[in-house]
This record gives sequence, structure tokens and C-alpha cells, in this order.
Amino acid sequence: MISYLKGRLAHKQASSIIIDVNGVGYQVFISLNTYSALKDEEACTLHTHLHVKEDSHTLFGFSDVKERATFLQLISISGVGPTTALTVLSTLSSSELKTAILNEEVKVIQSVKGIGAKTAQRIILELKDKVAKEGFEVDEQSGLVDNRIKEEALTALMTLGYAKAVAEKSIEKALKRTPDLSLEEIIKNVLKSA
Repeated sequence: MISYLKGRLAHKQASSIIIDVNGVGYQVFISLNTYSALKDEEACTLHTHLHVKEDSHTLFGFSDVKERATFLQLISISGVGPTTALTVLSTLSSSELKTAILNEEVKVIQSVKGIGAKTAQRIILELKDKVAKEGFEVDEQSGLVDNRIKEEALTALMTLGYAKAVAEKSIEKALKRTPDLSLEEIIKNVLKSA
């Protein structure tokens, strides 16, 4: 198995990159979170998973080991393939997904394109014990409040005419800079940066 690739970033797009490792170009499929983490650095390292099927060998890459571990947990679930797992990790960060699993927030997981209620429930059912054993600590109240604030901010920004994807990215940027923003502060921050 190919555990990681270290080389030159030869080509980058939202869903995949080509990484040149000593003259060999590897196409690696990535999540949007990994895409954001890579920036446009020439040298990069990706933690990878080689997914082997009868008709293909596909490399999936992640900016950190935690995201790869979450990906592997997701594809272990019946009905969740690598493409769906990558979509989940493009929509939610590993910690957001784990918070949703521990708090049994079906709607948060269901908000991912292509995930229905049954699949969301299956993800929670099959991963809750694993996530809890990892020692991933979540303050249930703050996790719920953070998600509510994000949802309210998203609704407000969409009402103001922002596209959903743009609003979500802007909210995440604002919260990365200052994690403890109130609802009003998030909206003001996004409006200022627009």
C-alpha cells in the first residue's frame, strides 16, 4: 500500500491533484478540505489510501492523518464508497463529522449531497463507538451551539443574496480566524470581507 506521497505539486484542481514524485506523476483524488490546506506550494506531502477494485486502482490523498483515518472509517460502512466518503469530507471537516456522530445529529450528516436519512443513521450507528473510543472529546452543548450558530448565519447570508457554497466558505473562514464569534459578529465579518 502507498502510505504517503512527497513530491512536487504538478497540477491542482478542486477534486484531484497530480503530484510529481521523482518524475512519476500520480493522480490523487482529494477533498475540498485538503485542497484548501495544500495552497499552491510547490513541495507537498499527502497521506494516501490506495483503493483497489477489479477494474481500477485509485489513490485518495489527505492533508493529515486524521482525515485519512476518518475516510477509512467511512468506507468501512456498507453503502458508503470512496467517492461518497470524499464528498462527506469535502462538506464537513473530520472534527465536524465526529461532533455530529457523537451528538447523533442526523440532519448535519444528511446535509451532505448524496447522503440520505438511512445512510446518515448508519454512519452514526456504526461509527459512534469508534469515535468515542478514540477519545475525541466534544462538549455536547458547545457543539450544538456552534452548529446552530453556523446554520443561522448561513440562513441569514442566503437571505442577503449569498450563494450557499460562498456563504459556507465565508463562515468557515471567519470562524478559523476567530473561533468564538457570536452570530452577529460572524455575519458582520463575512459582509466586511465581501
